[in-house]
Formats: sequence, structure tokens, C-alpha cells
Amino acid sequence: MMRLPAARGPITAGLFERLAGAPADVEPPLVTPPCARALEDGDLQLALFVCYELHYRGFEDVDERWEWQPSLLALRRELERCLEAALEHAVPRPAPVPPHQVRRALNELVAHDEQQGPALSAYLHREADLGRFREFVVHRSIYHLKEADPHTWAIPRLHGVPKAALVEIQSDEYGGGHAERVHAELFKATMTGLGLDASYGAYLERVPGITLAVSNVMSLFGLHRRLRGALAGHLAALEMTSSLPNRRYATALRRLGGDAAATRFYDEHVQADAVHEQIAAHDLCTGLAVQEPSLTGDILYGAACALGVERLWAGHVLDRWRQGASSLENRVPQDDVMTASPA
Repeated sequence: MMRLPAARGPITAGLFERLAGAPADVEPPLVTPPCARALEDGDLQLALFVCYELHYRGFEDVDERWEWQPSLLALRRELERCLEAALEHAVPRPAPVPPHQVRRALNELVAHDEQQGPALSAYLHREADLGRFREFVVHRSIYHLKEADPHTWAIPRLHGVPKAALVEIQSDEYGGGHAERVHAELFKATMTGLGLDASYGAYLERVPGITLAVSNVMSLFGLHRRLRGALAGHLAALEMTSSLPNRRYATALRRLGGDAAATRFYDEHVQADAVHEQIAAHDLCTGLAVQEPSLTGDILYGAACALGVERLWAGHVLDRWRQGASSLENRVPQDDVMTASPA
């Protein structure tokens, strides 16, 4: 289990001080930044990440009874409102379409996203040195070490074809019942092969707010039944944009000396996600839209949020690297493993 990280500002300072004690009333609101900037705000995103983490593995130094403390849930809701406002500001909401056009609309969103600029995966494929690839893996560890868990929240909220589709996808993510094939375990092997700490949450203090936002958006959608459509669309967008980047990551890691154990995570996603994208777009999203036509707009918006937040994160990483700087936070002493070579 993780321990609470260091605070990053007034929100986390106040929150963590309370979480260190026995469950009690929290007096919201804590200070929050302008919501339009919430996606990049490390203080707000870390506070929300910690609130969400109480529903996953928790923290060694936080009483587990905090998970359902009403006043903490009220505070979390204030942070979520800010996150939702930031998403509305950053991600245009696609127009709803008839249920039978959902798959085509998802394809158009993905195609439009691919036209927005150079992909981070292309840079890693052709140019990145080992230090920068390690940085990339550190960013991804925040989600990949609990890969699939946020989307699993939707299973009891679906029925029929969409439920069966999501269970089929998640079964693969969890290794089909084989612990050594669970995707989170495969990613641990990648981290170990790169000389990184594969402990759950080991680099929580090193990643910027936008990296935390990538994970927080999934938890936001997953933990609210009203956002089940957005969660389905989010998963579809991830699956539809996975195979080619993961092929590039695998090639890059081999170029940099990675062995079969280190590259297996990426190789697995090249194959699995080519199948998953068909299931997610057709059976999950179109199936859900047919069952509940009122969710069609949410499905497309969830996909747009997945693509939009990912693009903001990739832009942060590439901008920092072009400046010859690390894309990570320097809140703890930097070791040789995490030092990227200059461009």
C-alpha cells in the first residue's frame, strides 16, 4: 500500500492533514484554483486522485473508514465539479447521433484526433533515448499499475450485450484468470526491466497534474452511474487508439535494448486491442446506445475526453522535452534513472 504523498498546495495540505487522523467532518470548500485550469493543477488533481484512491487500494496511513465519510465525499464532489468544468472548457461536446451511427462517429473522432499533430508514440519510436522512454513509463505507471480497474466500475451498471462486451474486454485485461498475464503485472515487468521501481504508486510525487488528470477522468466516469455512457466511450477511444502506438512503443524499447519480458506489455496490447476496439465500438458503445438512446451524446463525449486529455498530456511531455527539460516534477531528489538525456 502507498502512503500519502507530500502536499502540493493548500488543497492537499488541508486534506492530508485531516486524512492523517480518524474520520471526522471535513469543512469544504478548501481553496480551489480557477476551474478552467484544473486539468493542469497539480494540487487539485492530487487531492482528487487521493480521494479516488480510497476506492481502490487505499493508503497505509489513512483509516479505511474515510472511504465513505460523508463530508469527504462532499469535498470530493466540489473537486469533481471543477474537473467537469475544466473538461467542458477543454473538450468540445460532439453532437448526438442516432444509435446506429455511433461507431462511425467514434471513428471520425479518432481520425480527427490523429490530424491534430505529431504523436508522442512517433517521437518515442524514432528519437527517444532510454532516459526519456523511462520518463514515459513513469507517467504511464499511474494508470497502468491498476489498468482496467476504473472501467470495471461500469460492469454492474450495464446489462445484456454491452455488459457481456465489457466483461470480455476486462477479462483479457485481467489475464483471463492467469495472474502472470494480468496487464498490470506485465507493466511491472516493463518497469523492472527499465530499472524503475514497480511498486504501486511509487512515482505519484513525480508526475504533473495533467498525468493525474488522465487517471482521474477515468475514475470520475467510473464512479458515477450517470456517466456510464461517458465511461463506455472513453474505453472505446482508448482501445481504438492503442494498437499502433503500442507497436511503436515495443519497437522503440527493443531499439533501446529492452528484452522480451520488458516489451511483452506492449506486444500484448498490439494484438489484444485490435480485437478490443471492435468489441468496444460495436458491442459496448453501439449496444448501449441502442438500449439507451439518451446516452449517445455521453458516449461520444467520453471518447472525446479520452482523446482530448491524452493530447494535453502528450503536449506537456513533448514541450518539456523540446526545451531539454524533464517532463516530471522535481519534488524529490532526482536519481540517474530518471534523468533524461538532452535533445
